[in-house]
Amino acid sequence: MAKEKFEKKLQNAKEILETLMSPEITLEESVKAYEKGMKELAEAQKMLEEAQIKIQNLKTTQ
Repeated sequence: MAKEKFEKKLQNAKEILETLMSPEITLEESVKAYEKGMKELAEAQKMLEEAQIKIQNLKTTQ
């Protein structure tokens, strides 16, 4: 389940990047898309950090 959520965050960020690359996007839309993309990436980064902590904890308990 966590893998699917992580992959979805990355997919959303990719889609936002494609939107930002559109020559037809307005400045206001660009700012909103950028903010949304940064939020998606921050959430994905947090998920990675949490997974890393879990792995480290498992290694230390063995």
